[in-house]
Amino acid sequence: MRLLTINPGSTSTKIAVFDDTTPVFVENIKHSVEDLKPFVLVSDQFEYRRDLVLEVLKRNGIPFEFDAIVARGGLLKPIEGGVYEVNDVMLAEIEHPMRNHACNLGCRIAHDFAKRIPGCRALTADPGVVDELIDVARVSGSPIMPRITTWHALNQRAIARRYAAEHGLVYEDLNLIVAHLGGGISIGAHRHGRCIDVNNAFDGEGPFSPERAGSLPPGKLIDLCYSQKYTQEQLKRRISGNAGLAAHLGTTDMIAIEKAIAEGDKKAELVVNAMIYNIAKWIGGSAVALHGKVDAILFTGGVAHSDYVISRLKDYISFLGPVFVYPGENEMLALASNGVAALNGSVEIKEYK
Repeated sequence: MRLLTINPGSTSTKIAVFDDTTPVFVENIKHSVEDLKPFVLVSDQFEYRRDLVLEVLKRNGIPFEFDAIVARGGLLKPIEGGVYEVNDVMLAEIEHPMRNHACNLGCRIAHDFAKRIPGCRALTADPGVVDELIDVARVSGSPIMPRITTWHALNQRAIARRYAAEHGLVYEDLNLIVAHLGGGISIGAHRHGRCIDVNNAFDGEGPFSPERAGSLPPGKLIDLCYSQKYTQEQLKRRISGNAGLAAHLGTTDMIAIEKAIAEGDKKAELVVNAMIYNIAKWIGGSAVALHGKVDAILFTGGVAHSDYVISRLKDYISFLGPVFVYPGENEMLALASNGVAALNGSVEIKEYK
């Protein structure tokens, strides 16, 4: 089976062509600030990004013939994990998404392409709004603010399945803690194939990260909201974007930050060590959610390339269970693997309602 996978991000649109789960063409289409400046809303970028993908495929001699287009899922209402067909309900709701992000363009592009190819399916898999929380994990200290999840569901679940396959195990039989360490950080407690607890990595919960503030003192945050020093948009940027390492150190480049630490930058050392400490505390909480029965702890995402970060995390959390590291993003292969499994009937193609 030949599949086209599409992963729209804030400043890029990643595409890959697969023969089953073997990549035969991969391209990361970059979008500069100037490129995106004419578009007031992220949704306005649809035709621009769609046409760029078509242009790249044509320029590289890739026939526009696919069995499925599998796109990164958008920020819709909470749903259970799995593979979903892009349908009219999904397309209508993506016009008014829960959050504004380029990933919301994925299902629209997939649907547009699939309808041009006879027999082609438009699919999404494990979007960031997957919600499998146990009931006690939903309840916060305020009844008007229940906990919700926005996390790296696609990559976390793909890494969990990869670990299981490499060790001759079945994901649905395991208790795993999976930590996606990227611009945002999400840490999930996976019990027998379901993520029963995970932080809301998109807009403020859990450890701080290279770009996000994580959990903040709520009283101070409320005071800032009414201080008239910041607009609503400026404060949102202080939570996601200009937050975490970016706010403290002016960069999210871990290579540059580690170099500064090696050269004696004590502030950089303190801030990064604090991030590591916070990540470790959240992993400890995930172990509690699993009643201490942890088969493995898995690290993934771009920051997992950092020996500085991973070695110090291991010092904190190795007593909880064996640790395995899968650095980098694995989302394109995860999309393809889900698409192949859906097309060959190994997993159900669910209906978005």
